[in-house]
Amino acid sequence: MKPIEAQIRELKEERGAVIIAHNYQVDEVQAIADFTGDSLELSRKASQIPEEVVVFCGVHFMAETAAVLSPEKTILIPDPNAGCPMADMVTADAVRKLKAEHPGAKVVCYVNSSAEVKAESDICCTSSNAVKVAESLGDVEIIFVPDRNLGAFVAERLGRDLILYNGFCPTHERIRDVDVLAMKEKYPEALVLAHPECNKPVRNLADELLSTGQMCRFAQISDAKEFLIATELGLNYRLQTENPDKKFYSVNPDRAVCPNMKKITLEKILWSLQDRQYRITVPEEIARRAVGAIERMLEL
Repeated sequence: MKPIEAQIRELKEERGAVIIAHNYQVDEVQAIADFTGDSLELSRKASQIPEEVVVFCGVHFMAETAAVLSPEKTILIPDPNAGCPMADMVTADAVRKLKAEHPGAKVVCYVNSSAEVKAESDICCTSSNAVKVAESLGDVEIIFVPDRNLGAFVAERLGRDLILYNGFCPTHERIRDVDVLAMKEKYPEALVLAHPECNKPVRNLADELLSTGQMCRFAQISDAKEFLIATELGLNYRLQTENPDKKFYSVNPDRAVCPNMKKITLEKILWSLQDRQYRITVPEEIARRAVGAIERMLEL
Protein backbone atom coordinates (compact mmCIF):
# COMPACT_ATOMS: atom_id res chain seq x y z
CA MET A 1 0.00 0.00 0.00
CA LYS A 2 1.21 3.51 -0.79
CA PRO A 3 2.20 5.79 2.09
CA ILE A 4 -0.72 7.86 3.30
CA GLU A 5 0.94 11.08 2.12
CA ALA A 6 1.03 9.71 -1.45
CA GLN A 7 -2.63 8.63 -1.21
CA ILE A 8 -3.62 12.12 -0.06
CA ARG A 9 -1.72 13.82 -2.87
CA GLU A 10 -3.25 11.56 -5.52
CA LEU A 11 -6.76 11.97 -4.19
CA LYS A 12 -6.30 15.72 -3.87
CA GLU A 13 -5.46 15.89 -7.58
CA GLU A 14 -8.44 13.71 -8.48
CA ARG A 15 -10.81 15.86 -6.46
CA GLY A 16 -9.36 19.17 -7.65
CA ALA A 17 -8.83 20.10 -4.02
CA VAL A 18 -6.37 22.16 -2.01
CA ILE A 19 -5.26 21.55 1.58
CA ILE A 20 -4.70 24.50 3.88
CA ALA A 21 -3.48 24.22 7.48
CA HIS A 22 -3.31 26.54 10.44
CA ASN A 23 0.04 27.24 12.07
CA TYR A 24 -1.03 25.22 15.14
CA GLN A 25 -1.65 21.95 13.31
CA VAL A 26 0.56 18.92 13.94
CA ASP A 27 3.82 18.83 11.99
CA GLU A 28 2.80 16.19 9.44
CA VAL A 29 -0.41 18.06 8.58
CA GLN A 30 1.49 21.30 8.03
CA ALA A 31 4.02 19.40 5.92
CA ILE A 32 1.39 18.08 3.50
CA ALA A 33 -0.59 21.32 3.26
CA ASP A 34 -0.46 23.48 0.15
CA PHE A 35 -0.64 26.60 2.31
CA THR A 36 -0.11 27.32 6.01
CA GLY A 37 -0.97 30.48 7.90
CA ASP A 38 -3.20 32.06 10.51
CA SER A 39 -6.97 31.80 10.37
CA LEU A 40 -7.74 34.90 8.30
CA GLU A 41 -4.78 34.40 5.96
CA LEU A 42 -6.13 30.94 5.16
CA SER A 43 -9.70 32.13 4.68
CA ARG A 44 -8.52 34.81 2.26
CA LYS A 45 -6.34 32.27 0.47
CA ALA A 46 -9.34 29.96 0.13
CA SER A 47 -11.27 32.76 -1.59
CA GLN A 48 -8.42 33.55 -4.01
CA ILE A 49 -7.36 30.11 -5.25
CA PRO A 50 -9.07 28.52 -8.26
CA GLU A 51 -9.76 25.15 -6.60
CA GLU A 52 -13.40 24.57 -5.73
CA VAL A 53 -12.77 22.11 -2.88
CA VAL A 54 -10.84 23.30 0.18
CA VAL A 55 -9.81 20.96 3.00
CA PHE A 56 -9.42 23.31 5.95
CA CYS A 57 -7.16 21.89 8.65
CA GLY A 58 -8.02 24.08 11.59
CA VAL A 59 -10.88 24.53 14.03
CA HIS A 60 -14.54 25.04 13.24
CA PHE A 61 -14.78 28.84 13.28
CA MET A 62 -11.90 29.06 10.79
CA ALA A 63 -13.57 26.79 8.25
CA GLU A 64 -16.80 28.70 8.86
CA THR A 65 -15.09 32.01 8.07
CA ALA A 66 -13.79 30.50 4.83
CA ALA A 67 -17.32 29.38 3.97
CA VAL A 68 -18.62 32.90 4.62
CA LEU A 69 -15.99 34.43 2.33
CA SER A 70 -16.34 31.72 -0.34
CA PRO A 71 -19.97 30.51 -0.33
CA GLU A 72 -19.58 29.08 -3.83
CA LYS A 73 -16.85 26.67 -2.72
CA THR A 74 -16.95 23.38 -0.86
CA ILE A 75 -15.20 23.93 2.47
CA LEU A 76 -14.40 20.69 4.29
CA ILE A 77 -13.11 20.22 7.81
CA PRO A 78 -11.60 16.75 8.46
CA ASP A 79 -12.89 16.62 12.04
CA PRO A 80 -16.18 18.41 12.83
CA ASN A 81 -15.43 18.15 16.55
CA ALA A 82 -12.35 20.38 16.24
CA GLY A 83 -13.85 23.37 18.01
CA CYS A 84 -12.52 26.44 19.79
CA PRO A 85 -13.34 26.89 23.50
CA MET A 86 -12.84 30.65 23.31
CA ALA A 87 -15.20 30.97 20.34
CA ASP A 88 -17.75 28.90 22.27
CA MET A 89 -17.58 31.27 25.25
CA VAL A 90 -19.56 33.99 23.47
CA THR A 91 -22.96 33.75 21.80
CA ALA A 92 -24.98 36.03 19.58
CA ASP A 93 -27.44 36.51 22.46
CA ALA A 94 -24.62 37.66 24.74
CA VAL A 95 -23.52 40.24 22.17
CA ARG A 96 -27.07 41.50 21.72
CA LYS A 97 -27.38 41.88 25.50
CA LEU A 98 -24.15 43.89 25.68
CA LYS A 99 -25.32 46.15 22.85
CA ALA A 100 -28.60 46.77 24.69
CA GLU A 101 -26.65 47.67 27.86
CA HIS A 102 -24.36 50.03 25.94
CA PRO A 103 -26.43 51.79 23.25
CA GLY A 104 -24.24 53.54 20.74
CA ALA A 105 -21.24 51.31 21.38
CA LYS A 106 -19.48 49.57 18.49
CA VAL A 107 -18.74 45.84 18.68
CA VAL A 108 -15.26 44.71 17.65
CA CYS A 109 -15.26 40.98 17.18
CA TYR A 110 -12.09 38.88 17.15
CA VAL A 111 -12.21 36.50 14.16
CA ASN A 112 -11.94 33.65 16.67
CA SER A 113 -15.71 33.55 16.96
CA SER A 114 -18.74 32.01 15.29
CA ALA A 115 -20.49 33.42 12.23
CA GLU A 116 -23.51 34.22 14.42
CA VAL A 117 -21.35 36.41 16.66
CA LYS A 118 -19.69 38.08 13.66
CA ALA A 119 -23.17 38.82 12.31
CA GLU A 120 -23.99 40.80 15.47
CA SER A 121 -20.74 42.78 15.29
CA ASP A 122 -19.81 46.03 13.61
CA ILE A 123 -16.32 44.99 12.55
CA CYS A 124 -13.97 42.05 12.93
CA CYS A 125 -10.30 42.07 13.83
CA THR A 126 -7.35 39.70 13.97
CA SER A 127 -4.62 39.57 16.59
CA SER A 128 -2.36 41.44 14.15
CA ASN A 129 -4.71 44.33 13.33
CA ALA A 130 -6.87 44.60 16.48
CA VAL A 131 -5.27 47.88 17.57
CA LYS A 132 -5.70 49.43 14.12
CA VAL A 133 -9.33 48.28 13.91
CA ALA A 134 -10.24 49.72 17.31
CA GLU A 135 -8.38 52.93 16.54
CA SER A 136 -10.34 53.35 13.30
CA LEU A 137 -13.58 53.67 15.28
CA GLY A 138 -12.51 56.91 16.95
CA ASP A 139 -13.70 57.87 20.43
CA VAL A 140 -16.87 55.77 20.38
CA GLU A 141 -17.42 53.27 23.20
CA ILE A 142 -16.10 49.85 22.13
CA ILE A 143 -17.30 46.39 23.13
CA PHE A 144 -14.55 43.84 22.48
CA VAL A 145 -15.46 40.15 22.18
CA PRO A 146 -14.62 37.47 23.04
CA ASP A 147 -10.98 37.54 24.22
CA ARG A 148 -10.31 39.56 27.37
CA ASN A 149 -6.52 39.26 26.94
CA LEU A 150 -6.39 40.53 23.37
CA GLY A 151 -8.90 43.20 24.33
CA ALA A 152 -6.73 44.29 27.27
CA PHE A 153 -3.71 44.42 24.96
CA VAL A 154 -5.64 46.73 22.61
CA ALA A 155 -6.76 48.91 25.52
CA GLU A 156 -3.15 49.21 26.73
CA ARG A 157 -1.90 50.21 23.29
CA LEU A 158 -4.67 52.79 22.83
CA GLY A 159 -4.50 54.10 26.40
CA ARG A 160 -8.25 53.86 26.90
CA ASP A 161 -10.85 51.57 28.46
CA LEU A 162 -12.80 49.03 26.43
CA ILE A 163 -15.78 46.92 27.46
CA LEU A 164 -14.18 43.48 27.55
CA TYR A 165 -16.07 40.23 27.27
CA ASN A 166 -14.74 37.62 29.72
CA GLY A 167 -13.57 35.04 27.18
CA PHE A 168 -10.09 33.61 26.80
CA CYS A 169 -8.00 30.98 25.05
CA PRO A 170 -7.38 28.11 27.50
CA THR A 171 -4.12 27.19 25.76
CA HIS A 172 -2.63 30.68 26.00
CA GLU A 173 -3.99 31.04 29.53
CA ARG A 174 -1.96 27.99 30.56
CA ILE A 175 1.27 29.76 29.57
CA ARG A 176 2.61 31.37 32.75
CA ASP A 177 5.12 34.07 33.53
CA VAL A 178 7.15 31.56 35.58
CA ASP A 179 7.50 29.44 32.42
CA VAL A 180 8.94 32.41 30.54
CA LEU A 181 11.29 33.34 33.39
CA ALA A 182 12.60 29.79 33.72
CA MET A 183 13.34 29.56 29.99
CA LYS A 184 14.83 33.05 29.96
CA GLU A 185 17.27 31.93 32.65
CA LYS A 186 18.20 28.93 30.49
CA TYR A 187 18.50 30.95 27.27
CA PRO A 188 19.40 34.50 28.36
CA GLU A 189 20.14 35.73 24.82
CA ALA A 190 16.80 34.57 23.39
CA LEU A 191 14.10 37.05 22.44
CA VAL A 192 10.65 36.40 23.90
CA LEU A 193 7.88 36.43 21.27
CA ALA A 194 4.43 36.21 22.85
CA HIS A 195 0.94 36.15 21.41
CA PRO A 196 -1.40 38.90 22.71
CA GLU A 197 -3.86 36.17 23.74
CA CYS A 198 -1.47 35.53 26.64
CA ASN A 199 -2.28 36.99 30.06
CA LYS A 200 -0.76 40.28 31.24
CA PRO A 201 2.12 38.82 33.33
CA VAL A 202 3.34 36.97 30.22
CA ARG A 203 2.75 39.97 27.96
CA ASN A 204 4.84 42.08 30.32
CA LEU A 205 7.83 39.75 29.82
CA ALA A 206 7.68 39.74 26.02
CA ASP A 207 10.19 41.49 23.81
CA GLU A 208 7.57 41.46 21.06
CA LEU A 209 3.81 40.87 21.17
CA LEU A 210 2.86 39.38 17.80
CA SER A 211 0.31 37.27 15.97
CA THR A 212 1.52 33.95 14.58
CA GLY A 213 1.99 35.45 11.13
CA GLN A 214 3.87 38.39 12.57
CA MET A 215 6.11 36.00 14.55
CA CYS A 216 7.04 34.19 11.33
CA ARG A 217 7.91 37.44 9.57
CA PHE A 218 9.80 38.83 12.57
CA ALA A 219 11.90 35.67 12.97
CA GLN A 220 13.02 35.91 9.34
CA ILE A 221 14.26 39.49 9.55
CA SER A 222 15.59 39.51 13.12
CA ASP A 223 19.33 39.29 13.80
CA ALA A 224 18.62 37.19 16.89
CA LYS A 225 19.50 33.50 16.72
CA GLU A 226 17.37 32.22 19.61
CA PHE A 227 13.71 32.79 20.40
CA LEU A 228 11.36 31.81 23.22
CA ILE A 229 7.89 31.27 21.77
CA ALA A 230 4.87 31.95 23.97
CA THR A 231 2.05 30.58 21.86
CA GLU A 232 0.70 27.19 20.79
CA LEU A 233 3.44 24.62 20.22
CA GLY A 234 2.54 23.94 16.57
CA LEU A 235 3.98 27.24 15.37
CA ASN A 236 7.50 26.05 16.19
CA TYR A 237 7.43 23.64 13.23
CA ARG A 238 6.95 26.46 10.73
CA LEU A 239 9.41 28.75 12.50
CA GLN A 240 12.13 26.11 12.51
CA THR A 241 11.40 25.02 8.92
CA GLU A 242 11.63 28.57 7.59
CA ASN A 243 14.67 29.49 9.72
CA PRO A 244 16.93 26.40 9.94
CA ASP A 245 19.87 28.49 11.16
CA LYS A 246 17.96 29.74 14.22
CA LYS A 247 16.62 28.09 17.38
CA PHE A 248 13.06 28.25 18.69
CA TYR A 249 11.98 27.03 22.11
CA SER A 250 8.44 26.77 23.43
CA VAL A 251 8.22 28.35 26.86
CA ASN A 252 6.24 25.31 28.04
CA PRO A 253 5.81 22.52 25.46
CA ASP A 254 3.70 20.44 27.85
CA ARG A 255 1.07 23.13 28.50
CA ALA A 256 1.09 25.19 25.30
CA VAL A 257 -0.90 22.62 23.32
CA CYS A 258 -4.41 23.07 21.89
CA PRO A 259 -6.09 19.65 21.93
CA ASN A 260 -8.64 20.75 19.34
CA MET A 261 -5.95 21.77 16.84
CA LYS A 262 -4.37 18.35 17.26
CA LYS A 263 -7.57 16.45 16.40
CA ILE A 264 -6.88 16.60 12.66
CA THR A 265 -4.62 13.82 11.39
CA LEU A 266 -3.42 12.57 8.02
CA GLU A 267 -5.98 9.75 8.18
CA LYS A 268 -8.82 12.23 8.70
CA ILE A 269 -7.60 14.35 5.78
CA LEU A 270 -7.63 11.24 3.57
CA TRP A 271 -11.15 10.31 4.69
CA SER A 272 -12.30 13.90 4.17
CA LEU A 273 -11.11 13.78 0.56
CA GLN A 274 -12.55 10.31 -0.03
CA ASP A 275 -16.04 11.12 1.23
CA ARG A 276 -16.08 14.91 0.74
CA GLN A 277 -16.74 15.34 4.45
CA TYR A 278 -17.44 17.33 6.59
CA ARG A 279 -18.83 20.28 4.65
CA ILE A 280 -19.21 23.59 6.47
CA THR A 281 -22.15 25.78 5.46
CA VAL A 282 -23.54 28.99 6.95
CA PRO A 283 -27.18 30.16 6.62
CA GLU A 284 -27.41 32.87 3.97
CA GLU A 285 -28.74 35.65 6.23
CA ILE A 286 -26.08 35.05 8.91
CA ALA A 287 -23.37 34.82 6.26
CA ARG A 288 -24.48 38.09 4.65
CA ARG A 289 -24.24 39.99 7.94
CA ALA A 290 -21.04 38.27 9.05
CA VAL A 291 -19.24 38.98 5.80
CA GLY A 292 -20.05 42.66 6.25
CA ALA A 293 -18.10 42.76 9.52
CA ILE A 294 -15.19 40.93 7.91
CA GLU A 295 -15.15 43.17 4.81
CA ARG A 296 -15.19 46.34 6.92
CA MET A 297 -12.01 45.08 8.55
CA LEU A 298 -10.41 44.19 5.22
CA GLU A 299 -11.13 47.69 3.89
CA LEU A 300 -8.66 49.02 6.46
